[in-house]
Amino acid sequence: MHHFFVEPSQIRDKRILITGDDYNHIKNVLRMKPGEEIAVSNGVDGREYRCGIDEYTEREVVCTLRFVKEADVELPARICLFQGLPKADKMEFVIQKAVELGAYEIVPVAAARCVVKLDDRKAAAKVNRWQGIATAAAKQSRRGVIPAVRGVMDMRAAIEYARGMDVKLIPYELAEDMSRTKKLVEAVGRGQSVAVFIGPEGGFEEREIEEALAAGIEPVTLGRRILRTETAGLAVLSWLMYQLES
Repeated sequence: MHHFFVEPSQIRDKRILITGDDYNHIKNVLRMKPGEEIAVSNGVDGREYRCGIDEYTEREVVCTLRFVKEADVELPARICLFQGLPKADKMEFVIQKAVELGAYEIVPVAAARCVVKLDDRKAAAKVNRWQGIATAAAKQSRRGVIPAVRGVMDMRAAIEYARGMDVKLIPYELAEDMSRTKKLVEAVGRGQSVAVFIGPEGGFEEREIEEALAAGIEPVTLGRRILRTETAGLAVLSWLMYQLES
């Protein structure tokens, strides 16, 4: 079944209106006919609104609500992935897969060793594109919410943003004791917020690690092998997803 996101204001009791790019996609690409059923979410409450297409106006797909399916696809903890900016288009891959694995939000981090350097104009354009990728991934994976891609932050701003989160982890190549990592991950509970910091190619500078540890962020090991930046975050998210859903 095709799944679309709308603004909460577009859901009006039994009537749901779909506009913009999705209007064109439903009418001219999918060529859906009145009576066919689609799933709609407002990106906020996590619910899935099942509705039938009634008609097409000049700018809207007019649908009638059939029933509401309570959300059961979101992780019971809110995970924020703080991803050091990688080279090339790796960030797009990371965002797409992080959304599929249940991340609640993604924060791009301009760490000291990032090869990619973005000025304000380029950063704004990138974030806009990354948000589009997150939205598309949320549709594909039938998420109830659209994970937010925040503006690019430096490491200090990212640490400050994470300060109030319940659990804060930073995979670090000098960290040891996998049993400690296992204990920290398995202690994550329902309703908690979790920050996961992933360094860019070359990792975090020692100064950045020191600042993170001073802020209460826990260094953890992910095993005996060195993982690429685009692999490490997904490994942690997969582990957390298994822990929270099992």
